[in-house]
Amino acid sequence: MTDPLPTRRRSRFWLYGPFMLLVVLAAAWSAFWFYARGRIATEIDVALAREAERGRTWTCADRSIGGFPFRIELRCNALTLTSTRWGDAVRVETGPTVAVGQIYSPGLVILEVSSPAKALLPEGRALDLTWKSLDASFAWRSPERFALVASEPRGVLTTPGLTAENWGAATLEAHLRRNPTRPATDQAVDIAINAKGTILPPIDALLGNTEAGEIDLQATLTQAESFRKGFNPDALESWRAANGMFDLTRLVSTKGKARVDGSGQLLLDPLHRVAGDLQLAAAGIEQIGGFRIGNLLGGLGGFLGGRGGNTATAPGLTTLPPVSLREGRVFIGPFRLPLQPLPPLY
Repeated sequence: MTDPLPTRRRSRFWLYGPFMLLVVLAAAWSAFWFYARGRIATEIDVALAREAERGRTWTCADRSIGGFPFRIELRCNALTLTSTRWGDAVRVETGPTVAVGQIYSPGLVILEVSSPAKALLPEGRALDLTWKSLDASFAWRSPERFALVASEPRGVLTTPGLTAENWGAATLEAHLRRNPTRPATDQAVDIAINAKGTILPPIDALLGNTEAGEIDLQATLTQAESFRKGFNPDALESWRAANGMFDLTRLVSTKGKARVDGSGQLLLDPLHRVAGDLQLAAAGIEQIGGFRIGNLLGGLGGFLGGRGGNTATAPGLTTLPPVSLREGRVFIGPFRLPLQPLPPLY
């Protein structure tokens, strides 16, 4: 009788192999995440030191970095910026702040900032800010872009010896993108801002109208690299010296029955005041700077060369003569408006 062949033992590799492979991948991913976390912490320290050299000191209270396994989250219980670039120190304090980057989407950071915030400004001024929600995102892959969306932003500006001003909007959106079509030497950045339900005291005083408004603005800023230094006198002077231009391609502003459409170009003159030319069309404006104009817009436009019913103008709007800002004054055609001189920005 022939002995039966010994039973061949089956390999258990295919039973345990996938599990072991998963363990190896998890360990490798964990090691990569902690390596990325360490690199980011180092880069943050380097960036903060570089900012301090430029006169801007950032303080992240109770800083922590988490988000394992698929995100990197930088959290601050409070974020403070102190800048000496305006002569007098400027200090901005916010509530809890978190910056989030996805491991699978490098080059994109999402920022969430909790209300409120407070800014201490030169000349003893203070700005208290609140909002319902505020989210921002920044991408540094080509084309570079930034976006901000805020719900119910409010601001109270307090100036010694003056009545506090209340600023605000129901919603605010701002988008910036490096223009991919213009020559690199232009250093051009496209800007789009939309605000609904706006409360803007200077505009209220200019038009004698306290109704909530809406602003839709599109523009291109050239020589934008100057503002990598921040928004301060050094950056503004660098931008002016480089012949930077704010090319306003579209402006639509409504406030009750008043509406202004416009475009134009703005820059800074040698005395650091805003200068340039604007092409405007308007309707429903009863006064400008306390000077009552009633229904004179149409007559003014016709008398000085503006044409009502221009095909490039929305129905009901009157095209005005060119508006010029020069030597710190505002002119409509040859007439100077009875407004206070424009102050230097720095």
